[in-house]
Amino acid sequence: MSDLLLPLEPWIREILRCPACGSTLADGAAGDGSTELRCEGEACALAYPVRNGIPVLLVDEAVPAAGTV
Repeated sequence: MSDLLLPLEPWIREILRCPACGSTLADGAAGDGSTELRCEGEACALAYPVRNGIPVLLVDEAVPAAGTV
């Protein structure tokens, strides 16, 4: 999954959190192969799209992460 890693500075990675629950975010891939950031919180488990290399951390844009529905 290393080809899915977003080119973000380590200090940015450390402060990025799910806007819905505050959990950490992990790299993932959507069903169509596009990159997304997945909330690691069990109760939340939302996936946020990445567009043009920019994470869109808006709850209204999030979808349930694959395998959680």
